[in-house]
Amino acid sequence: MRKSSLSHIAYLIVLFGLVLSCSSKKDDAIAEEVTIKVTNPLSESRESVLFTIPGERIAVLDGMFFRVYNGEKEIPSQFLSNKGERQLTCLLENVKADETIELRIVSSVEQPTYSKRTQAELSHKTGGHFENREYIGGQFQNVDSLHVPAEHTDHSWFIRYEGPGWESDMVGYRFYLDWRNGIDVFGKKVATPVLQEVGQDGFDSYHEPASWGMDILKVGKTLGLGSIAHWVDGKAQRVEITDSLYAEVAENGSIYSAITTRYYGWQIGGLKTDLASKISIHAGTRMSKMELSSSETLPNLATGLIKDSKAELIASDQSQRFSYIATFGPQSLAGDQLGIAVLYPTDQLMEITEDELSHVVVLKPEGGKALTYYFLAAWEQEPEGIKDKATFVAYLDRMVLELSNPVVGID
Repeated sequence: MRKSSLSHIAYLIVLFGLVLSCSSKKDDAIAEEVTIKVTNPLSESRESVLFTIPGERIAVLDGMFFRVYNGEKEIPSQFLSNKGERQLTCLLENVKADETIELRIVSSVEQPTYSKRTQAELSHKTGGHFENREYIGGQFQNVDSLHVPAEHTDHSWFIRYEGPGWESDMVGYRFYLDWRNGIDVFGKKVATPVLQEVGQDGFDSYHEPASWGMDILKVGKTLGLGSIAHWVDGKAQRVEITDSLYAEVAENGSIYSAITTRYYGWQIGGLKTDLASKISIHAGTRMSKMELSSSETLPNLATGLIKDSKAELIASDQSQRFSYIATFGPQSLAGDQLGIAVLYPTDQLMEITEDELSHVVVLKPEGGKALTYYFLAAWEQEPEGIKDKATFVAYLDRMVLELSNPVVGID
């Protein structure tokens, strides 16, 4: 056979192979997609709904990354790693009353990027040293985790703004990573991330008004907003006496961020337990979610709100799966209107009470070991902020209704 004929046959074989390859890739691309339906059980619309797609639904997809579509529109999503399980969460900006949405999840070789609407961070000084329990010298550096040094205490100037912080595009929070373990609020006047700016001077200048906002809650020895506690002898006891503390930035994504903390050897009277907490927030909401797990069976866990003579106590009617206690009034450190609330599972309520410093909700942990509740703050200086009690109560009633009737995924 002539050389030219052989070359022609070889060309046809290569071409046929490419056609088969392209056809196979096309078929693979079609296969690399799953759908799931999401239903709103409420006869009213809802906004900024975080929906988590079960790991087994995306396990069939081979892509390193994923994109989620509502119809032809891509919606923000974020891959999560929860105790080694593969999960994908996405943000539904608006779901109409009684609406069922079909989501398409498509594998992707490129990591998608979205506007950053949440943040979690933990920052402490390096390059210096402790002296009489104060940290001398050094520069702040963001870290993924921290085993808290035994020398650290309140006002050691070691951890920037004294603990981990987390925020959405609506509000920011922090808690004191020391014996106080109280939760505080950063009011925001902007929708962009701000925590990276807070406390960079090494001092507590965030108590003064800034372009981004300010610290707006005086916590002191109270429960502040949603702090973890135990109710004993007529008093809410925060997580004060522990053997050691460990904190970690579990998620720091565009639509979802979380901080996990381990309180080793929390002493409650004659009992010791290891307590794990996970605090999370997602884009478009003021609510933080608190998930607690104890190594030992506990008679109760408690949380609550600071008492302020300028703020009125409000409580829901407990007709839903979730209920709330809240206060509203000119109680912010700026002297203007601030509403704060704890939203708790109604069937785990033991009592609503008070001590000298705080309004307290006492709750029965599930199985004596697990509890999930929510907390939020609404400041009048937010963009389109809540400025009166009636609007705040209507907002809380809506949050309770939505928590009690979450969107449902249907295969």
